[in-house]
Amino acid sequence: MDTVFKPAFSDANGTHASSLLAFDEQQSRSLALSVRATALVFEDPVSRRLLEQIERIAPSDATVLIIGETGTGKELVARHIHALSARGGNTFGALNCAALSENLIESELFGHEKGAFTGAISSKEGWFETAHKGSLFLDEVGDLPLGLQAKLLRVLQEREVVKVGSRQPVPIDVRIIAATNVNLEEAVAAQHFRADLYYRFNVAAIQLAPLRDRPGDILPLTHHFLKMYADRLGYGEVKLSQAAEQALLNYDWPGNIRELENAVHRALLVCPGNCLRPEDFKLSGIRVAEQSQTVSTASLESSLYRLFDQAPPKLFEVIEETVIRSAFEFCENNQVQTARLLDISRNVLRHKLGLYGMLPNSQNKLVEKEVA
Repeated sequence: MDTVFKPAFSDANGTHASSLLAFDEQQSRSLALSVRATALVFEDPVSRRLLEQIERIAPSDATVLIIGETGTGKELVARHIHALSARGGNTFGALNCAALSENLIESELFGHEKGAFTGAISSKEGWFETAHKGSLFLDEVGDLPLGLQAKLLRVLQEREVVKVGSRQPVPIDVRIIAATNVNLEEAVAAQHFRADLYYRFNVAAIQLAPLRDRPGDILPLTHHFLKMYADRLGYGEVKLSQAAEQALLNYDWPGNIRELENAVHRALLVCPGNCLRPEDFKLSGIRVAEQSQTVSTASLESSLYRLFDQAPPKLFEVIEETVIRSAFEFCENNQVQTARLLDISRNVLRHKLGLYGMLPNSQNKLVEKEVA
């Protein structure tokens, strides 16, 4: 049995917020640490349409593709789909495809036999077997390596897995719910994502709107997080000033629900009284950073114009390589962080790094072989 959703709280005026779905407090402790946002609100008209779509899709066994920016609650929506389905009483498994190395992810998905590789001291079930009769949530599928995409496609087609180090297929009955913040159509066009796998995932697509596009959800979410963290911190009743409410509504929330939750938590920690003010959220500091980013862009444009005057050969390739090399060094050679910084998939980044000779020798040779 996994997550249970329920109506959560009454607002400051005593009105029951029936459209708010929140995790049961005790059960939420067992959730994956990646689930930072603990509630979804369906107050805004955009969110109400989303809820209607979820309720239509959930009872079926169709594969679902959830598309949305980071922090919009993709895993939470996946858990809600699972809870509303006939599989709701069974296991819900969740795996972040970008968080594991290419060598580990196959074993995590499909399992392995004892002795299949160094360190495999016993046989282990993969997530497909663990989630048998339940649902499996694959987050950031746009970062799956191409080789693994082919194996995953076979699993979806044949409904069976073969463990690493084994030749014996194991039947599985799992509903797949995938999520991505990468444009998979563009990835397919760039040949970084298999078209046939994309079509397998894209049976029922759900587009999550960013928080800035559903302002009717901002204050209900804020009140929920305010109550939740005030209770945890042992505070009494804490309110929002009218100025704070206006500041929250005027902010565009680039980090979406996750950023809002963190902002509320931080504001409670620094607020000297029982009424939160705009300065407690430190949103103005973030906007200053956005203004300085505009200045940096102007400086970049000046540098580009100087390059245009010189008109060196293969200018675009030079600029692209410089950006990727600089970002890779800035992220201390961490591929996942670099891909997130540049807002590209890890497959695209790995391909470029291989072309530039910035991967270990074996991986560089593999990329050279693919290009050839």
